[in-house]
Amino acid sequence: MINDSKPNRKNTPPIKVCCTPLERQTIFEKAEQCGLSASNYLRAIGLGMGVTSVIDHRKVDELVRVNGDLGRLGGLLKLWLSNDEKLRLDNKQLLRNQILDTLAEINNNQTAIKTIIQRVVRS
Repeated sequence: MINDSKPNRKNTPPIKVCCTPLERQTIFEKAEQCGLSASNYLRAIGLGMGVTSVIDHRKVDELVRVNGDLGRLGGLLKLWLSNDEKLRLDNKQLLRNQILDTLAEINNNQTAIKTIIQRVVRS
């Protein structure tokens, strides 16, 4: 029986790379950002295949949470403005302040979403 098995990576000698501890840590961090092992990351870079970053799921979860808060605030504002009893308050200044506070909170959530998106894009 002829054994024509092709060599696999486990049966081949590794290439050693000398680097500082900081460089080593950076390599491991970049590999993790791409969802690869350090070995696969270095192989892909070395062979010119390029790598793409995988979006951090924690950041996506945070973005979904903030977006949900924004949706709830918008829904509350819509419900509030469609309720005639709430709009007939004797103190119009109080109503105005509450609406402005709600709009400010919506604006803060929009800013938070933009900040999270920028962090996701940078990583």
